[in-house]
Amino acid sequence: MMVSASIERELSAETFPIRHGVFVAVVGPSGAGKDTVIGYAKALFADETQLEFVRRVITRPSDAASEDHDTLADAAFAEADADGAFAVSWEAHGLRYGLPADVDWSVSNGHVAVANVSRAVIPILRERYANLAVVEITASPEVLAERLAMRGRESRGEVLARLARSANMSLSGPGVTSIDNSGPREVAGERFAEVLRKAMAFSDMSGLI
Repeated sequence: MMVSASIERELSAETFPIRHGVFVAVVGPSGAGKDTVIGYAKALFADETQLEFVRRVITRPSDAASEDHDTLADAAFAEADADGAFAVSWEAHGLRYGLPADVDWSVSNGHVAVANVSRAVIPILRERYANLAVVEITASPEVLAERLAMRGRESRGEVLARLARSANMSLSGPGVTSIDNSGPREVAGERFAEVLRKAMAFSDMSGLI
């Protein structure tokens, strides 16, 4: 979903960092089950209008084995990015990812926006959104290896390289919650749901100030 002209004009005068709402950044290594945990919360809060689960734009076709996202070819993505269609964009594993620009409008109007992002863009998000909650979804190395192997997208060498990179990455800074998703999805899902409830409560209070 691309930003409309009216939203773009309204945000042109926006002062960063954007306040009022909350941006919830979900991060973690491939195989940790980020989409699974997000999907659990999405179903749980299906009637909650304050929560917005951001649909990403990716230069990869959508299929049943991956998240439900919008797809753009590389050239079209680059053109959209240059035109300001994304609030935040990044590259990872040979693909380009973008969050629609109207996420800014949602947060500025007191909503809680939830998105699966790369850990590399956390510093950018901290500058862009005054109220940022970072949720790191993790799993044991054994579980990560099993899930990556089951996906069948990568060779054994590529899977091992991913695991090595994950082992060497750590998050620091305020507002970081770590959730282990090695077990039943309901356990991690409920912990994530509690983070979202707190974010909505914070957003409600922020709107009264």
